[in-house]
Amino acid sequence: MSQLKKTPLYPLYERYGAKTIDFGGWDLPVQFGGGIQKEHEAVRQKAGLFDVSHMGEVRVTGLDALNFLQNLTTNDVSKLVDGQAQYSMMCYPDGGVVDDLLVYKFAEQHYMLVINAANIGKDLDWLQKHVDGDVSLENLSPSTALLALQGPSSEAILRKLTDADLGSLKGFHFLPDAVVGGVTTVMVSRTGYTGEDGFELYVWEQDAPELWEKLMEAGKEEGLVAAGLGARDTLRFEAKLPLYGQELSASISPLEAGLGFFVKLDKGDFIGRDALAEQSERGVPRKLVGIEMIDRGIPRSHYAVYAEGQQVGEVTTGTQSPTFKTNVGLALVESRYAELGTELEVEIRGKRLRAQVVKAPFYRRVRK
Repeated sequence: MSQLKKTPLYPLYERYGAKTIDFGGWDLPVQFGGGIQKEHEAVRQKAGLFDVSHMGEVRVTGLDALNFLQNLTTNDVSKLVDGQAQYSMMCYPDGGVVDDLLVYKFAEQHYMLVINAANIGKDLDWLQKHVDGDVSLENLSPSTALLALQGPSSEAILRKLTDADLGSLKGFHFLPDAVVGGVTTVMVSRTGYTGEDGFELYVWEQDAPELWEKLMEAGKEEGLVAAGLGARDTLRFEAKLPLYGQELSASISPLEAGLGFFVKLDKGDFIGRDALAEQSERGVPRKLVGIEMIDRGIPRSHYAVYAEGQQVGEVTTGTQSPTFKTNVGLALVESRYAELGTELEVEIRGKRLRAQVVKAPFYRRVRK
């Protein structure tokens, strides 16, 4: 049995009461001392700090870097300006998803991709396979740590530790080289995976423990808590942010997942474009919808969804919403059953229980 990988922050986990699990080959905290519910509420109301150093980072440079990324990703990389990030996907020729990712532009001919931890090896192979012209790839994952400071108080906390102009840093923009709490070379990105305002801080692995401790100390008065993967999942789920392997996969296209906004069919050719253009023209066979249970029961991933006596899809993610205390899920169903108000059944422990299609995301941040 291979040993689980550990992030640079692993030595601090015990002090914060972490309960760790095997997450894609990593020994990561599912929760800290407060528990998932409290961590979730803290991020919605105040702030939480996550260790997401298992994520992958790949530097892409060279004269042909832009053309390379345009060919590989669904969004339009040419629209990025220096200091801006973009959500995108890499697709197979049939329109299925290799991975969803962030593309950061540092300068002409200099980009960074942030990819899912479980897909690092597969993604690197895919990228390498499609290198054409003057393109260099560098896997920064082993030397990079990533801390996510999320929640309405995150800017106030971060302000205590940096002179960087956070107020003018808009969503999906970043500062490539800030000083935070005396730690130099911190990339500060106004991004996140919780549905809240917040920042993701990329730092060299050796500096991560010091940065974590300084953030936790600075956030004491604001109610900052250490938060684990459990809360990260419930937060992203309420905001309908996809998780690869559940809402997106090699067999689920971006259009089926409701992510057509990030697929720019008019930008020129890219891998998967023809299949996605055909789906766009004909209409997708399946759609990702929100469901809420009418009967008592909690929908979980991969539970079968029925309508008119036939299986018409399955739940991709489901839980009792920590924010609203309702039993809700996301489900991929045949398109004709995707209308709001449509009654469905979810098979839970051998029983088919009633649910209905409802509006998603379940949670939207009120912007001030």
